Amino acid sequence: MAAVQVASSLPCGQPRGAPQELSPEQDDGFRRLSARLRALQPDDSTVSRMEIHLLFDQLISENYSEGGSVAPEDVSAVLVRACQLVPLSQNHLVSKVSQLIHHLLYRLQVVVDEQNLDFLLTYTISAIQQCSSWTHMEILQALAALVYCNGSKCQKYLPDLLGKSGLLMKLSDSAHSDPEVRRAAVHCMANLCLSVPGQPYLEESYQNVCFQAFLTILQSPKSSDMDDITFCMLLQNALKGIQSLLNGGKMRMTETEHLGALLAVLKKAMFHGLPGLNIEMPTVLYPTPLPQYDGRSPVQPQQPEPSAARLSANKKKKHKVKPKKAQQGEKEEEEEESSGKVEAAPGLSRGRVNTCGENNWRFSPRGAESLPVDGDRAAGREQVWPFASSSWKRASSSESDYSDSEGGMQGEMRSYQAKVRQRALACFLSTIKSIEKKVLYGYWSAFVPDTPELGSPQSVSLMTLTLKDPSPKTRACALQVLSAILEGSKQFLSIAEDTTDHKMAFTPFSVTIASSIRELHRCLLLALVAESSSQTLTQIIKCLANLVSNAPYNRLKLSLLTKVWNHIKPYIRHKDVNVRVSSLTLLGAIVSTHAPLPEVQLLLQQPCSSGLSNSSSATPHLSTPDCWKKVPAGPSLEEASVSSPKASAEPCWLIRLCISTVVLPREDSCSGSDAGSSLGSTYEPSPMRLEALQVLAHLAKGYFSMAQLYLMELGEVICKCMGEANPSIQLHGVKLLEELGTGLIQQYKPDSSTAPEQRVPISMVVMFWTMMLNGPLPHALQSSEHPTLQASACDALSSILPEAFSSLPNDKQILCITMLLGLNDSKNHLVKAATSRALGVYVLFPCLRQDVIFVADTANAILMSLQDKSLNVRAKAAWSLGNLTDTLLINMDTPDPSFQDEFSGLLLLKMLQSAIQASTDKNKVKSNAVRALGNLLHFLQPSHIERPRFAEIIEESIQALISTVVNEAAMKVRWNACYAMGNVFKNPALPLGSAPWTSQAYKALTSVVMSCKNFKVRIRSAAALSIPGKRAQYGSLEQFAQIWNALVTALQKSEDTTDFLEFKYCASLRTHICQALLHLLSLASASDLPCILETLELNGDMIQSYILQFLKSGAEGDDPGAVHTPQERDQMVRVALTHIRSVQTPAGDTAKRVIVAFLEDILAVHCDSSGGQAALLGSSDQ
Repeated sequence: MAAVQVASSLPCGQPRGAPQELSPEQDDGFRRLSARLRALQPDDSTVSRMEIHLLFDQLISENYSEGGSVAPEDVSAVLVRACQLVPLSQNHLVSKVSQLIHHLLYRLQVVVDEQNLDFLLTYTISAIQQCSSWTHMEILQALAALVYCNGSKCQKYLPDLLGKSGLLMKLSDSAHSDPEVRRAAVHCMANLCLSVPGQPYLEESYQNVCFQAFLTILQSPKSSDMDDITFCMLLQNALKGIQSLLNGGKMRMTETEHLGALLAVLKKAMFHGLPGLNIEMPTVLYPTPLPQYDGRSPVQPQQPEPSAARLSANKKKKHKVKPKKAQQGEKEEEEEESSGKVEAAPGLSRGRVNTCGENNWRFSPRGAESLPVDGDRAAGREQVWPFASSSWKRASSSESDYSDSEGGMQGEMRSYQAKVRQRALACFLSTIKSIEKKVLYGYWSAFVPDTPELGSPQSVSLMTLTLKDPSPKTRACALQVLSAILEGSKQFLSIAEDTTDHKMAFTPFSVTIASSIRELHRCLLLALVAESSSQTLTQIIKCLANLVSNAPYNRLKLSLLTKVWNHIKPYIRHKDVNVRVSSLTLLGAIVSTHAPLPEVQLLLQQPCSSGLSNSSSATPHLSTPDCWKKVPAGPSLEEASVSSPKASAEPCWLIRLCISTVVLPREDSCSGSDAGSSLGSTYEPSPMRLEALQVLAHLAKGYFSMAQLYLMELGEVICKCMGEANPSIQLHGVKLLEELGTGLIQQYKPDSSTAPEQRVPISMVVMFWTMMLNGPLPHALQSSEHPTLQASACDALSSILPEAFSSLPNDKQILCITMLLGLNDSKNHLVKAATSRALGVYVLFPCLRQDVIFVADTANAILMSLQDKSLNVRAKAAWSLGNLTDTLLINMDTPDPSFQDEFSGLLLLKMLQSAIQASTDKNKVKSNAVRALGNLLHFLQPSHIERPRFAEIIEESIQALISTVVNEAAMKVRWNACYAMGNVFKNPALPLGSAPWTSQAYKALTSVVMSCKNFKVRIRSAAALSIPGKRAQYGSLEQFAQIWNALVTALQKSEDTTDFLEFKYCASLRTHICQALLHLLSLASASDLPCILETLELNGDMIQSYILQFLKSGAEGDDPGAVHTPQERDQMVRVALTHIRSVQTPAGDTAKRVIVAFLEDILAVHCDSSGGQAALLGSSDQ
C-alpha cells in the first residue's frame, strides 16, 4: 500500500496522513454519486457521455474539506471505475477523469493499493500516448498525483516514462511547444524522485537521467513563449526534483563537474527575480579559495513607487508563519509574504541604496540609535532601490485581495519568484548535507561575502539575500543555509589570522578567511538591527551564534565580539520569546568560544545597565543580589530594576541576568509565543530558563574567576532548580553544579595559575557542598524514573573537591559513598556508567585511598560493571579500575605497609582475571585494562608471587600485555601497553631475566621502538627498555645485544616518518633512546662489550652526535620519563663511563678501551661546547 499524494496541491508537499473524515451529509453524497458511477455501463452514446460528465463534475464539486470518513478502497474503486467508463478516444472525458483523479487524491488523501495503482498508471500513460495534445496538461497532473512518493511502485513503468524515448523526457524537452505541458512533465519527474523511507529508490541510471534533465532546465534561459509565472513554477519543480534526489541519500555529489554545475545553477536561482539584481553565472563553479567574478547585468531603472504604501504595510497585523514542511507542492496555497516585511528594527528604518553599482546600505534613524556603514561613503549619492516600496507586496494570501489587475499580477509574480529563491535555498541546504565539509569549503568564496576592495562592488553572496530580499521567509532560508555552512567550520576557519598588518605583494589565504569572517560579522549585525520579523530575527541570531562558535577570535583583531555583544544586549528583552532564547544562546556562544578571552572578560565586567533598557521588556528585571530569595513577586521588584545603584555595582551583569531569568517570576505578559510555557504565568518560559542555565554553565567553565563570586548564590539557584518538577530544569541545574565543582577542582590543581589567595576558601567549598547534600541532590540521585538526571547527579557528585570532601561531616561522606555504591547496581546503563566513573574518582581521594574496606568495595563494584553488556559501562569501569590500581601503587610508597598486608590476595586475583579479559575487549576498554594490568603486576608482593595460583595468572597477564604491544591496535592502547610493561619491569619480585616470558617481552618492545609508525609509542617503548636496574634482568648476552642493536637502529630511524605530525616528537624520541643506551652502558658486563664495540665501529659518529644533542638540549619539559637538568644528563654519561672503567676484562681486550675513549670524547666535546661549565661540574662531581 502506498500513500498516493499530490505534490501540486498538498500544502508544502507533506505526505498524506489518514483520510479525511466526511460529515454524514457529505459521506452520503459521495456514496450516492459513487454508487451511480458504479451502476453505469460503458456506452458510447451522447446521453451516456453527458451523464458521465455530470457525475464527474458532481464528484469534483463535492465539499471534502470539512472532515468525515470515506474508505480509501471506495475512492480507489471510484477512480478505477471512472477510467473503465472512459475510452481513450473520448478526449473530453479523458481530460475530465484526469481532473477527477487529481482532485480526489488531493482532497481525500487516500492510500491506493498497488493493484489499482498499476491500473491507473497504465491508463494515464496510455492516455498521454493516444489522446490529443490539449489533454496532456490534465493527464500529467493526474499522473503526478499518482506517482507522488510512489517511485518504488512504478519501476516497471520507468522505461516508458524516463527511457531515452520516454514520455516525460519528450514532454519536458525544451523543444516542446507547450510550456504548461513541459512544466507538468517536469513536475511528474520531480514527484517520481521523491523517496519514502523503507522503500526501494530509483535506480542510479534513472537518478542520473532526472538529475541531468533538471540541471538542463535550470541552466536554460526562459523561452519567449513562456510567461514568468510558468517559468517560476518550472524552476521550482526542477529544484524540487534535485532536492528529492539529494534527500533520498543515495545520490552523492562526488564529481567536481556535477557539483560545480549544480552550485552554479543554485546560486543563479537563489537570486531569481530579486528586485534590482540580475547576475550572470558561469556554467560550472570550480573550487577555489579566491573570490570568483560575478558578472552582473546592468539594472534596468524602474519607477519607484510611493513609500506611503510601505508605511501602511508596516501597520498590518502579522500573521502566524506556517511551519516549514518537508516537501512543497506546485499549486500550494499562497504563502504569507507581507507578514514581517517591515524592513526596519524598532526605532530604525532600512533603505536600500545603490551607489555607482556598489552595495551600500543606509539606515535612516527613526529612534535613538543607528548603525553607520562604511563611514560616509554613501552619503549624498543615494539612489533608492525600486523595491524599497511595498506596493507590490501582497497583504493577503488570497489572489482576490489584489487592489487591481496590474498590482495583482505583479504581486503574484513576486510571490512566485520568492518561492523559486526559497526552493533554491532549500535545495542548497540539501546539497550541503550530501557533501563533505572539506569539499564544500572549496566554494566558500562563492557564497560567503568578503570585504570588498576599495572602489569595487561587494560580491553577491548569501548575505545579499539576507540584507536585500523583501521576503522574510527567503531571508530566513538564506540564514539557515549560511548556518549550515558555518556549522562544523571550526577547523577550516582556524587558519584565519589577522592580528598583524600584512604588507605583502600577495594576500595570504589566512588573511582572506579573516577578512571573510569580519565581513560576516558586519553584514549579520546590519541584518540584525534592520530586521523586524521575529522568525527571521531568530535565524539571524542563531547564525551569529554559529559564527561565534567557530571563529578563531584568539587569532583575530579585537572588537569583533564586542560589537556582537553590544548589539545583542537589547534583544535579551525582546517581546518574542524565541528571540530572547536565541539571544541567550549567542551570549553563551560568546562566553564559551576559546574561553577565557581577555576581550570577553572585559565585556563581562561592563556595567549591567549598558544597553539593556527596553520599554517593551517581557523578561524579569535584573534583581539585586539575594532579592529573589526574600521577595517572591510583586511591585517591589521595580526597585531592583536595571538602573538601580546596587545592580549597577554587580561584578558580572550576565550572571545576574541569568539568575534573575531562572528564579524570578516574570513581571508582565509575554508575546503569544510564550503561551505554551509549562509554568504558565509564574516564571519565564522553560526554553528561556534552560538557556540561562546553560549560559551560567558556560561561564562556570570558561570564566570561573567571575562565577566564583556568586558561588553560594548559584548554589541556591541549583537547589531551587533541582527542587522543581520539570526534569529539564533539574538536569540543567545539575549540569551547572558539575561545572562549578570542576572549576573548584581546577583551582586547586598543583599546576593551577590561580594564586592561592584568589582561590575559593576550602571552608566555603565545604559550605557549598554541604548545602547541596542537604538539599535536593540526594533526591535527584534516587530519581529512578529519570535516569539521565540520575547519571548527571552522579557526575556532579564526582566533582567534589578532594580537600573539601575530607572536611565534610562524616555522615555526608558516608552518604556520598553509600549512594554511589548503591547506584552501581542500577539496571540503566547511563546511571551505571556514571556511577562507575564516580567511584573511579573517589578512589583517588587522599582521605579514602588508604581505607582498605572502601577500596575493596569499590573494586568489587567495578569488577561487576566490567561484565556489563554496555560498552560505555565497561569503558568507564576499566578507567576506574586503572585509577584504583594507581591507588594501590600510591599506597606502596607510604611508610605504613598495613594496606598491602590487609588487601585481599583473592581480590587481587579477581582483578587480574578481569583485566586480562578486558584486554581483549574493544579499544575503549582495552586501553585502561592494560594500564590496570601493569599496575597490578607492579603491586604484587613476594608473598603473592610465591603462591602457585598466582604463577599462571602472572604468565597470562604478561602474555596479554605482549600481544597488545605487538598487535596493530589503536595507538593509545599500544602506548598504554608499553607503559604497563615498564611498570612490570619495576617490580623486583618478578623473575625478569630468568622467566621464559622475558625474551618475548623484550622482543615486543624492541620491535615497536624500531618500526612503530607512532613516535609516542616508540618513546614509551624506549622508556620501558631503560627501566630494569640490574644487568641480570636483561637476560642472556644475546638478549642484551639484541636490545642494544635495536636501540641503535631506532636512533638511526628517529627521523624516518611520512607523517608530518610525528616530526615534533623526534627530539623526545632521541632523548629517550640516548637515555636507554647510556643506561645499558652503565649496566654492561665484560661479555657485552664486544657487541657494543661492533656498533660503535659502524655507527659511532651517529651515536656520538645524538648523545651530544641529548646533553645539550635534553628532553621536553612535559615528558615525565626523561631527565631534565643538564647536571642529570651529564651525570648519566659519567656514571656509564665510571662503570665501564670498573669492568674487569682480559688483558689485551680493546673493547673496554675504545668504549671508554668514546665516552671521554663525548664529555670533552660537551665541555668545550659549554664553555668549560661542564668541566667544572665534572670536577666537582669527581
